[in-house]
Amino acid sequence: MTWSFNLGTIAGTAVRVHVTFALLLVWIWLMHYRIGGAPAAWEGVAFIIAIFACVVLHEFGHIAAGRYFGIKTPEITLLPIGGVARLERMPEEPGQEFVIAIAGPLVNVIIAALIFAALGGLAAIEQMAQVEDPRGGFLVRLAGVNVFLVLFNMIPAFPMDGGRVLRAALASRMSWARATQIAASIGQGLAFVFGFVGLFYNPFLIFIGIFVYLAAAAEAQDAQIRDVAASVLVGDVMVTDFARLEGTANMDQAIEALLATTQREFPVVDPAGRLEGLLTRDDMIRALKEAGPGAPVASAMRTDIPSIHRRRSLSEGLKMMQQKNVPAIAVIDSADHLVGLMTYETVGEMMMVRAAVPEGFRFGRLRQSKPRSSQV
Repeated sequence: MTWSFNLGTIAGTAVRVHVTFALLLVWIWLMHYRIGGAPAAWEGVAFIIAIFACVVLHEFGHIAAGRYFGIKTPEITLLPIGGVARLERMPEEPGQEFVIAIAGPLVNVIIAALIFAALGGLAAIEQMAQVEDPRGGFLVRLAGVNVFLVLFNMIPAFPMDGGRVLRAALASRMSWARATQIAASIGQGLAFVFGFVGLFYNPFLIFIGIFVYLAAAAEAQDAQIRDVAASVLVGDVMVTDFARLEGTANMDQAIEALLATTQREFPVVDPAGRLEGLLTRDDMIRALKEAGPGAPVASAMRTDIPSIHRRRSLSEGLKMMQQKNVPAIAVIDSADHLVGLMTYETVGEMMMVRAAVPEGFRFGRLRQSKPRSSQV
C-alpha cells in the first residue's frame, strides 16, 4: 500500500486511496466519453466516486463491528477492486469474525434498500444489471452495484467477506489454521477461474484474479504463523548479528553501515546499549537528501519502536508490531539491553525452516554461540 495517499481521517481511521484508482477514473472517463461525450464522461466519473463512497461505507460497517469487540482499524485503502481495511488485530473468536465479516455486506443491503425505496420500488432487475451503460439511470445502476457487492463479497472464499464467514463456521469445528487453509484454497481456485474467464471476456478479471490469489495466500500464511506463534519465543526468531548505530552517529556513518550490510533497519543505541530509536533505510535516504551526510541520525530515526523481552511469546511480538505498525521491534534482556531485532522477514524465515522440517526442528537449536553485533 505504499502507492497510496491519505484523503483524511474519519472517526480515527485514515482513509487512503491507491494511485491505481486514479487510473480507473481516467479509464471510465474515456469509456463514457466515447459513448456520450463530455457530459456522459463526467457522469461516469461521478458514478465511480459514488460506488467508492458505498465501498467506504461498507468498510466502516466492518470498522463499527470491530470496535464493538474492541478491535480498532487504523486505516482503510481504496483500490480499483474495492476496499482493504487494516485491523489492529484479528478477532479472537469465530463468532466475532462472523459479525465483523457480515457487517460490511449488510451496509450495502441497506444502501440498496434505501435506493429502492427512493425509486418507489420500480427499479427493474434488467436495468440494475446494466451498470456499465451510461444511458441507464444513475440511482438504478448504483442500486445494482450494491447488490453486486453483496453477492460478490459473500462468495465463500478468501479474501471476500464470505470467506471469513466460512472460516468462522469451520473454526467452530476445527482449528483456526485448518479453517483458514480451506477458505484460502477455495479463494485461490476462484482466482484461477477469474483469470481464465478474463482471457476470453474481460481482462479486468485477470487483475481481480491476481489480487484474490495473493490475498488468499497471505491469509493462509498469516494463519500458519498464528498457529505456531503461541509456542515460539521472540528470542527464537530475532536476528542477533546486526549493525547498530550510536546515538552520536551522523548520516554519513549510517550510509556506510547500509552499504556494508544487508540490513534495512538499524537500531540506534546509547552508550549503555539501550535502544533510543530505529533508523530505516527509507528514512536514511530521505534525511540524506534533505539534510546532507552531516545530519545526526537522531533527527531521522523513529522513536516509536516498541520493545519486548526475549522470553515473551512470538504472538505477543506480532500483535505489538501490528498494533504499532512498525517494521521491527527491539528485543531486550532483563537489563533492558538490546539483544536482537524481530522483523517480518525473520518471522518468514522461521516459517520456511518449519515448513522444511516440520517435526524435527526445535526453535533456537542452531544458536550455539553468543549473539554477535557490531557498532558504528
